Amino acid sequence: MNTNHRKPLPGTSLDYFDTRAAVEAIQPGAYDTLPYTSRVLAENLVRRCDPASMTDALKQIIERKRELDFPWFPARVVCHDILGQTALVDLAGLRDAIAAQGGDPALVNPVVPTQLVVDHSLAVECGGFDPDAFEKNRAIEDRRNEDRFHFIEWTKKAFQNVDVIPPGNGILHQINLERMSPVIQSEKGVAYPDTLVGTDSHTPMVDALGVIAIGVGGLEAESVMLGRASYMRLPDIVGVELTGKPQPGITATDIVLALTEFLRKSKVVSAYLEFYGEGASSLTLGDRATISNMAPEFGATAAMFYIDEQTIKYLRLTGREEETVQLVEAYAKEAGLWADSLATAQYERVLSFDLSTVVRNIAGPSNPHKRVPTSELAERGIAGKVENEAGLMPDGAVIIAAITSCTNTNNPRNMIAAGLIARNANRAGLLRKPWVKSSLAPGSKAVALYLEEAGLMPELEKLGFGVVAFACTTCNGMSGALDPTIQQEIIERDLYATAVLSGNRNFDGRIHPYAKQAFLASPALVVAYAIAGTIRFDIEKDVLGLDASGKEIRLADLWPSDEEIDAVVASSVKPEQFRKVYTPMFARVVDDGASVSPLYDWRPTSTYIRRPPYWEGALAGERTLAGMRPLAVLGDNITTDHLSPSNAILPDSAAGEYLAKMGLPEEDFNSYATHRGDHLTAQRATFANPTLKNEMVVDAMGNVKAGSLARIEPEGLVTRMWEAIETYMERKQPLIVIAGADYGQGSSRDWAAKGVRLAGVEAIVAEGFERIHRTNLVGMGVLPLEFKPGMNRLTLGIDGTETFDVIGERTPRTDLTLVIHRKNGERVEVLVTCRLDTAEEVAIYEAGGVLQRFAQDFLESSAPKAAA
Repeated sequence: MNTNHRKPLPGTSLDYFDTRAAVEAIQPGAYDTLPYTSRVLAENLVRRCDPASMTDALKQIIERKRELDFPWFPARVVCHDILGQTALVDLAGLRDAIAAQGGDPALVNPVVPTQLVVDHSLAVECGGFDPDAFEKNRAIEDRRNEDRFHFIEWTKKAFQNVDVIPPGNGILHQINLERMSPVIQSEKGVAYPDTLVGTDSHTPMVDALGVIAIGVGGLEAESVMLGRASYMRLPDIVGVELTGKPQPGITATDIVLALTEFLRKSKVVSAYLEFYGEGASSLTLGDRATISNMAPEFGATAAMFYIDEQTIKYLRLTGREEETVQLVEAYAKEAGLWADSLATAQYERVLSFDLSTVVRNIAGPSNPHKRVPTSELAERGIAGKVENEAGLMPDGAVIIAAITSCTNTNNPRNMIAAGLIARNANRAGLLRKPWVKSSLAPGSKAVALYLEEAGLMPELEKLGFGVVAFACTTCNGMSGALDPTIQQEIIERDLYATAVLSGNRNFDGRIHPYAKQAFLASPALVVAYAIAGTIRFDIEKDVLGLDASGKEIRLADLWPSDEEIDAVVASSVKPEQFRKVYTPMFARVVDDGASVSPLYDWRPTSTYIRRPPYWEGALAGERTLAGMRPLAVLGDNITTDHLSPSNAILPDSAAGEYLAKMGLPEEDFNSYATHRGDHLTAQRATFANPTLKNEMVVDAMGNVKAGSLARIEPEGLVTRMWEAIETYMERKQPLIVIAGADYGQGSSRDWAAKGVRLAGVEAIVAEGFERIHRTNLVGMGVLPLEFKPGMNRLTLGIDGTETFDVIGERTPRTDLTLVIHRKNGERVEVLVTCRLDTAEEVAIYEAGGVLQRFAQDFLESSAPKAAA
């Protein structure tokens, strides 16, 4: 920590770093023009950067230049159990490798405080109409995940600086928002802004508190955990002015779906957004968090709000200590992070969005940015009346209706609105349709307490929305099994079945194998669609049912007024509820004195936890970037769900067949996500999504077939993807993937990079990469290459029969030559951009990946020094 510019913080016993003084010393008057993000990044430099390079780094921020990399040292790392567990499995494997080479494995620990919340493991096997659903689902979770939870329990004792929140307590991002983030940290007598990276793309939810928090891949998180700086160049910081106020009856979900469409069209990919203006200041913190949560759906890296009175009000509402609340206000006002201080901030680009234009929305049927006003569903062909057979499920049947995901369950107004809709539906005698699997999975136990306080939990339970978990559930594809009778009817009739959920992701194939498509909606609309029972229904106009007097009941008859919602929130949501939940959750456990080995005792038959193979097989071999054959040729918008799905494992999949051979019963196959600590299972998830379209596989009419399919070359044999990967692995055949635009969008899933690397993929050439996935590829030693504008797989006529070489010296963002050897002997050379964006990334790639690089540095630094 530097000592220059350290000063007492007025009104406290702490010091702080006077970033304004440091900036003004370089350019007088510059600090007042800096955006919020720049001020926080500048503070991090003043406090942590090597003094010799601090001035040049600060100039990048002051002069809005993007020529030099500068270091960022996040204060924390947060993880959910899937990527957090795989990161810790990697570190456990690294300990083994260090020990094998004579180093001390006990010295391999997270340097940065790391918080892991077990929230991604639970599947909704029992729906919300079962009064014992929570206990039953938790029991199944514990049974299925015994191997995983055993390993996580070991990490608590074996690693220093790791805190674990066990299963059944809530969702990482909501716990982070409601408790873990202090907004302003204090350490060793110094106050400074809380900053963090998280192993989930929705980590920016806590940006709503004015905390820079970004989603990263597991591999980048591992690097930060181990104390390495996260190098960056000044991001594109976009001001988003919010004007107006929402119309009556409009929820935060409606707003965020409209913003998602607007910001996607505005092309804010990888930008840091800063929301401000009269509209922003009137939004509750819960509304802001709903917006910030969906930053990755905008394509953005962060979605910041300034610190203001709404921040302070929320900190008190959620039971923070008064000392913490006062520190946040004092620091923000002194350091220029209070909203009033940002009135002079200047942005290179400003967008404007009028909140009063927002209507009631859903998004679907396949992407979060595909907004549809509910009033237009019928005319767009999604809703509308169709003839259905009596006694059978209707066309467009909603088979899953889930109030799920921290996106919306963090927001008291959203949850109270859903409860009031349920109450009004019960009063009218309306019922959930029998084929609808309904569930309520709040991101925090505090939600259940205030719903009980409001008298609304029994109303939700009566309609089938009892609490099934405090976990991610359906939003993460963990929607559980359907009633066998309903599933059989869907299969036999090839029914167009759908899901409606209050989550943030609805990519095809994500929510449930038998829900062909899915729609995102507010919690209140989820309840309404459970009553309607089909998406082929005009939710604004059609009759939901008849009350006892025969009166037709429509959505307008059920929807509560804003005044009623606000009154119930004011009377029912209380600080003591949050204290009751979080005080025991974060109480320090007394060390029982039991010691554990610094090396994990790997279970040889486990299909969940296995020593990672970073020094074996394809990862140990030389990457020649020569003679590479395409494993797949893909179009635009390939998501990490295509690359490595997270949902249920079906018995006829490659992973399902492997688990059966390992002796697991089908009912305990669990999800792909839960097996990511075992590479032998997780490898078999590579490109295993049934909606994948590999352009190398076409039917007799020339149409691309959907499925986990590949074509082995040079034979031209079409097989399942895993059989092709096995064949190429046996041949030691280097591979390449060719893709279109926005490759790797979606969840920050490191196995989307690990899977292809273990298959032998050495390079991926695409028209563009999603930020997190590109860094994961680099972290696994896979070379990301970008086609020049106007050039792609189609203009080059790539059909998968070719082989490829990559020629040139790899330096940041240089031009390399992609050599295409066609089947007819023709040779084509094209320039592509090397997407190793920084010198640090080049060094990581050349070492073979993040862990290999760390092992090299660790062993060099700990080796005995020769005598002088």
